[in-house]
Amino acid sequence: MAKRLVHASVKDERLIKKRRDQMIKGAVTLFKEKGFHRTTTREIARAAGFSIGTLYEYIKNKEDILYLVCDSIYDHVTERLEEDINYRTGNLDSLKAAIAHHFRVMDEMQDEVLVMYQEAKSLTKDALPYVLNKENELARVFEQMIRRCVETGELHLTETEIPLIAHSIIVQGQMWGFRRWVIQKRYTLDQYIEIQTNLILFGMTKSTKIE
Repeated sequence: MAKRLVHASVKDERLIKKRRDQMIKGAVTLFKEKGFHRTTTREIARAAGFSIGTLYEYIKNKEDILYLVCDSIYDHVTERLEEDINYRTGNLDSLKAAIAHHFRVMDEMQDEVLVMYQEAKSLTKDALPYVLNKENELARVFEQMIRRCVETGELHLTETEIPLIAHSIIVQGQMWGFRRWVIQKRYTLDQYIEIQTNLILFGMTKSTKIE
């Protein structure tokens, strides 16, 4: 699915990225506090550190900013995964490392992820399928890694179970931020990663544990 084009009258790609990153940061704070519909573009411009006129040089409307917030999350997660983890390696250690990496990125971006799920319903009809497909692409990365572990005999899962486990990894990473009001009071991030990785990969009744 093709990336949705967000109009900008400015032609300098580096400046576009810089200004849009500023918009995203300001918008996330406001969307979290006030919600998408109650936040104005003027408030976003002020939070980003420039005028409303400058803001409209980089987007056409407020919906564009929400789309950029959502798109940037998955781009960031995927880029970090590709940079730090050899996800094409079919072994259990690389899968565990990828899970831990994903959870740590979700910790870093928990405000953005929370806003995305709260406000995704406000995305335009052409933007929502693209954003949802980005999450499916991320799940397919984990699905590929799990399948290779099954092929090498390090995991024992059916073909039906593999996609569900991949999506469970995505959701459990996001849950660290969604339920932070209680989970982060009881567990450190390292503890959360260890417990969830054991549960995801080995279940609640098997004796195998992470070495």
